[in-house]
Amino acid sequence: MYGRGVRDAGEIAARAREAGRVGIDTEFMAEGRYRPLLCLTAIGVEVPGQEAGMLTELLDPLDDPPDPAKLAALLADPEVEVVVHAGRQDLDILRRAWGTEVRNVFDTQVAAGFVGQGASTGYGRLVGSVLGVRLAKGETFAKWDVRPLSSDQLAYARADVSHLVPLAAELRRRLEARGRLEWAKEECRALERPGDERDPEQAFRRLPRSNQLKPRELAVARELAAWRERTAEAEDKTTGAVVGDPQLLELARRQPTDRHALGDIRGLWPRTIQRRGDEIVAAIEAGRRAPPLRLDDERRDFDPDDTPLIALGEALVRARARQEGFAYELIAGRADLAAIVSHVRGGGEEPSVRTLRGWRRELVGEDLLELLRGSRTLSVGWGGRLEVTARG
Repeated sequence: MYGRGVRDAGEIAARAREAGRVGIDTEFMAEGRYRPLLCLTAIGVEVPGQEAGMLTELLDPLDDPPDPAKLAALLADPEVEVVVHAGRQDLDILRRAWGTEVRNVFDTQVAAGFVGQGASTGYGRLVGSVLGVRLAKGETFAKWDVRPLSSDQLAYARADVSHLVPLAAELRRRLEARGRLEWAKEECRALERPGDERDPEQAFRRLPRSNQLKPRELAVARELAAWRERTAEAEDKTTGAVVGDPQLLELARRQPTDRHALGDIRGLWPRTIQRRGDEIVAAIEAGRRAPPLRLDDERRDFDPDDTPLIALGEALVRARARQEGFAYELIAGRADLAAIVSHVRGGGEEPSVRTLRGWRRELVGEDLLELLRGSRTLSVGWGGRLEVTARG
């Protein structure tokens, strides 16, 4: 533990509970691994009497691993606000490494999107814009799994977390002033759920151009992708290090039945065939025996006539986002708008897209539906601003 006066993880947790919030950032290595390796955890806590009112601690799970039990309980405590920046991956890593749930997350990148900043604003830029502090970014590509860590690495990790809580406090103040705090907190609640769960049986859906496969080929691809996913996890490798996507798709198309035929697949190296050939052939055979797989019913057909309506909807969403000081990316994407347009044109059950749920529906979703149904109009008003009005 690279600490400054704190004796153990229990004391960190106690001080965080007293303050009611804790800032957390991680350094990890993902290259060549199935899941990222946690290399360092930086924790920032408000403590009266400390420089700038903050105490920062660095916990090293590789060199001096702390007992994570009390820190795990801290993340799971709904009374303690866990402050992160773009923290999806950080929280997923800690959730697994510490065996804990995560509650009461406040993500400063998410919050920034509700106060006129970009939805993907980087930490250094946001700290500079909101707090007027310039951060050095010199260790972005450091090897965090090599020990000992350099003094520059330690300073970098400490600086990354030392401004998190003050940044969150200022963003919270701005959100409250705009009446948007509850909307931001609603958006942050999604981070309480794991985001890195990988179901082997669904891994084929991540294959590029899988929609070009025939039903029988797709069934084989599903078995191959599931085998590859389990193998990568067991060996802690990337899926591409087991078998690449182009080779997997070609295996699904050709469906070789023995080791010799595997050699005809370009890019499937002899050492891979020697080590994994029997498993590959077995997965192909399992896919050949499985029922053909169709995705037609799971995908919406795109109608070219929808394009102008999608553009109309996007104009409304962008105008409303700018008017309210939101990042457009937080509200809708083209796929969301396409699903909504398809629903309005064709009827049926309302699509389960984010633009029609929660705060987004309140902000623009209802107006969007009424605009597409013809009960509202979009016009250019005073000052060249887009206006939505009831149709007379």
